[in-house]
Amino acid sequence: MRILFQGDSITDAGRSWENDANLGRGYPLLVEAELGFAEPNQHVFINKGISGNRIVDLYARIKRDIINYKPDIMSILIGVNDVWHEVGDNPNGVDADKFFKIYSMLIEEIKEALPNIKIMILEPFVLEGGATSEHWDYFKSETAKRAEMARKIAKKFSLPFIPLQEGFNELAKCAPNEYWLGDGVHPTSKGHEFIKNQWLKAYKAL
Repeated sequence: MRILFQGDSITDAGRSWENDANLGRGYPLLVEAELGFAEPNQHVFINKGISGNRIVDLYARIKRDIINYKPDIMSILIGVNDVWHEVGDNPNGVDADKFFKIYSMLIEEIKEALPNIKIMILEPFVLEGGATSEHWDYFKSETAKRAEMARKIAKKFSLPFIPLQEGFNELAKCAPNEYWLGDGVHPTSKGHEFIKNQWLKAYKAL
């Protein structure tokens, strides 16, 4: 069974571009460790997350990095860069409506090419931190809009939705935000452990 992880830097997490066996240091590696131990020699794990990607960037590489791999299961975590890239002198974000439109096209074309694929949609998330505090109100409200669109995608295509924002909000009551998300966006090892746990819950329910 081929399991593909897709997304931005949160998924990328330092993975190798030359060696598919190197999944990086994030939740894909943690999933591989736990699931690979529990179900030995039953899976091939592939991480094709790319740092900085927005939904339009992921859509642009649909053939090369999704369809060509013919995954049996794929998870997608995308959305925070669609917000983040709007901040600065040369904004290039993706608004919520376009995010939904391109996301829909992505799923439709994947399902057309790979009708038996199972897809899990992860919720984009954010906390106040070094990368977000200066524009916190914007990050909070706009990431929530992308999260709602991701939820609508899951509902539209009857796909499993993996909520993450509320979980991080609750975790932040136990330890400082940076304990979970180092800069408010990128998870620490503990943050990746939380994502892994939620990922595996959805996987086991498939």
